[in-house]
Amino acid sequence: MKSLFLSAIIFIACSATNAQERSVSNPYPKTINVSGSADMEIVPDEIYVQVDLKEYKKKGENKVELEKIKADFLSKCKSAGIEDSLVSIASYEGTNYNYWLMRRQKKNPDMFAGIAYQIKFRDSKKMDQLVELLDDEATANFRIVKVSHSKMTEYRKQLKIQAIKAAKDKGVYLSEAINEKIGEAITITEPEENQSGIYENRAMSQVSNVAGYNGEGFSGTGVDFKKIKVRYEVNVVFALK
Repeated sequence: MKSLFLSAIIFIACSATNAQERSVSNPYPKTINVSGSADMEIVPDEIYVQVDLKEYKKKGENKVELEKIKADFLSKCKSAGIEDSLVSIASYEGTNYNYWLMRRQKKNPDMFAGIAYQIKFRDSKKMDQLVELLDDEATANFRIVKVSHSKMTEYRKQLKIQAIKAAKDKGVYLSEAINEKIGEAITITEPEENQSGIYENRAMSQVSNVAGYNGEGFSGTGVDFKKIKVRYEVNVVFALK
């Protein structure tokens, strides 16, 4: 009898617990899920250019060695007002520091070694100055590899805040359309960086295609790089009151 009584107490306690859990399992029975977005266009002030240099030999003359080409190139960068900190080595012969190829080149003088430098420009004017000074024989390529902006982190933060505010505004007018009001935000979902920040890198790949370039230098028309378009989206779940 005592055992039966204890079992009844346990059963009643469990039932009460389960009922309580069911009553608090969904504190927000009515919600609205909305998205918000924000975008801006930015004129890039960080332009990364790769310059490919290679040894060459004119008919009847000795080959111009890579060390001389490198020294001349770095000297011309200084003449164009480009700081040393903005110039770095990108690769040797298309692969990072291909010492094996360089050793072979020493054994076989007829091989032509090459090097690629990356330069960070703030605008197209310095690019024009450098293009005017480059050795046409030694320069195998001159291309833009990336554009960005020095305040990109700050712009991302601004856009995310604007996107969340846009989501709230949308939640307000959508809920009012059904005679409801939004309450507190339950969840805010920020997509992954590579999905939420959309960069439309419109910089051209070759210097001959850069806006304003006429084959001999920039045309001076005032045309500069196409703007970078940055966009962010967020999803927010609001409670309905």
